[in-house]
Amino acid sequence: MPTDLPSGLAFRPRDLLWVAAFLALLAAMLFPLILVSAGTGRQPSIWEQAALIAVATGLVQLFRRRPLTEVTGRPGLAWARQLAIGAGLGALLMALPALLLAAGGWVAFQPGTATTMALLQATLLMAGVAIAEELLFRGVLLQRLTDALGLWPAQLIIAGLFVLTHMGNPHLDGMTRVWAGVNIFAASLLFGMAWARTRSLALPIGLHFMANVTQGVLLGFGVSGGSEPSLLTPQFRTDLTWLTGGAFGLEASLPGLVAVLITLAVVTLAGRPKAHPDAH
Repeated sequence: MPTDLPSGLAFRPRDLLWVAAFLALLAAMLFPLILVSAGTGRQPSIWEQAALIAVATGLVQLFRRRPLTEVTGRPGLAWARQLAIGAGLGALLMALPALLLAAGGWVAFQPGTATTMALLQATLLMAGVAIAEELLFRGVLLQRLTDALGLWPAQLIIAGLFVLTHMGNPHLDGMTRVWAGVNIFAASLLFGMAWARTRSLALPIGLHFMANVTQGVLLGFGVSGGSEPSLLTPQFRTDLTWLTGGAFGLEASLPGLVAVLITLAVVTLAGRPKAHPDAH
């Protein structure tokens, strides 16, 4: 039975059990994949990881006797429209800080040397990252924690986990680690609010995907410390990594943080979060 909290929320401990079940299922499937990969010397691809996350999500929903679309949103024109809106916001999220840095003379851009095939492969990789991470963090985990604890407690927990999973990435030296951590924490809140506004993963997937594509594949900045083939190549004209993000990417920059916070405010204030389908 739900227990009333002082804030008026209903504490639903059963949802915490579903969180534990999801993590246990995911670990049980990832362990054999890791063993096979270690034996062959090949790292699991992002699409293999996404597939396992999808299977674990589907199993939890099956055991809950709920449709998978409760987690992902119902496919259709509305889903496609939210995906497109998210992609537009994601492009602006990275393009505007880059334009500011270019206008200030701190960064200049040169044409890249990547082939069309390399750009397509990098874009496909970014799609896999966005789908895998949003299904993992804004799927069962955020949704069941939200029903158990409320939206913002769940948001803070997931944002902390989101930061931790990025702290082993390359180029996190000195204060870059701090700037990146704050940016990534705020980005997780943004993606989570995008889900809460729509009760669908389309908007956060679009945001996440196009932010990474714009930052890395189009503009040539690092993406969470990774380097991908790009259409343009940035030339840094300052050593102020807090301003440009350095090799880690715009995710570790002051302009990037400001852009994320503004977008978070816009998404948050655009309207009340959509009610859960089962809410009365």
